[in-house]
Amino acid sequence: MSAPLRGLYAITDSHLLADGRLLPYAEAALRGGARLLQYRDKSTDTMRRLHEAQALRDLCQRHGADLIINDDLALAERLGVGLHLGQEDGSLVEARARLGREAIIGATCHARLDLAEQAIEQGASYIAFGRFFNSQTKPGAPAATPALLDEAQRRFALPIVVIGGVTLDNAPNLIARGASLVAVIAGLFAVDTADQVEHRARAFSALFPTS
Repeated sequence: MSAPLRGLYAITDSHLLADGRLLPYAEAALRGGARLLQYRDKSTDTMRRLHEAQALRDLCQRHGADLIINDDLALAERLGVGLHLGQEDGSLVEARARLGREAIIGATCHARLDLAEQAIEQGASYIAFGRFFNSQTKPGAPAATPALLDEAQRRFALPIVVIGGVTLDNAPNLIARGASLVAVIAGLFAVDTADQVEHRARAFSALFPTS
């Protein structure tokens, strides 16, 4: 990791970014300052996923950001990029062994500090808490709270990611409470044009102090 993990964490969505929007919208997010870009696609079309991930990796390299693959260790290993694992998506220990010491590997911790502690022990680069607000991607009642964020900041030195219904309106409070990165899907990509994505990305990035 060449720079601190802090800022906008853009996460792709196969429905929001269908019909040719994936690459132009992702590049717009990167132009707007996204620090991490997660490729999240649950389909079984292996070749399409490979080609899209390769293209996203190239975009990230061009813009000085890092690509993270959601829940696919083999693809992350093949491309030499980072990985995000959910609780049911494989071993952090194995991922660290296969991807190497420098790879960015994140872990979903839901709203549980014990899962964060376990992830840190197993070699995670960041810990992700959520859902903080109502979310189309992960529907259901919000489980994570600002109080959880306060406690996580006190207990853990790793970067903290917040996810779940994050918008420009509610992100500032989460950042003030210790969020290192705000993971955004609909709040970034649910717009009509790539220019709007870039505008939102710049607005999210501006929420993080530069000093």
